[in-house]
Amino acid sequence: MYAVIRTGNRQYRAEVGKVIDVERLPNAVNDAIEITDVLLVGDDASTVIGQPTVDGAVVQATVVDQYRADKVIVFKYRQRTNYRRKRGHRQYYTRLRIDAINV
Repeated sequence: MYAVIRTGNRQYRAEVGKVIDVERLPNAVNDAIEITDVLLVGDDASTVIGQPTVDGAVVQATVVDQYRADKVIVFKYRQRTNYRRKRGHRQYYTRLRIDAINV
């Protein structure tokens, strides 16, 4: 069984036992959370598509880690004008382990 969930304005495919990285959530490590913003639930036999969400569907997950991604360098350059800007960015992420999908 799998589900498509929405968190942090992005959509993720969640399967039981899998680990997914989502944008930062304000939960501590080892916290159990419930995600109710489930857009689609499917298995081998059937698929239920929500309009916009599936009624009564809940994805239960556990926070495994809070971390930051590798640094991305943003370098702006304009030739012959002595214009150079160098900035770095590290995105915050939360790693979730999917425990159960309840419909």
